Amino acid sequence: MAKKIDGVIEAVRYKNGQIVMVRAYERRGATFSDRVLIDRKGLVEKLQKGGQFFTGSREDLLASTFKTGREILLVKQDGREWVSTHANVSHDELEETPVF
Repeated sequence: MAKKIDGVIEAVRYKNGQIVMVRAYERRGATFSDRVLIDRKGLVEKLQKGGQFFTGSREDLLASTFKTGREILLVKQDGREWVSTHANVSHDELEETPVF
């Protein structure tokens, strides 16, 4: 059985190549929250604890139904941690995720 998705990130804000915050929906039991803002530190902590986040967007008028995209990875490289949708990075990068 596949692990449940813990969150869906719909938009991101960057500054100097690092995520400042993301706009996301988080799993709350059998359903998902309204939009929440998660800063980079909070997102990294959730990923370190094994949380599974994806890029995506909520389906209009369908409550907790999402179009999911890429899985969010915590990439450790040269003593630094990067939040990305692919493994070979030198900065935070969530591909195909709108900036807000």
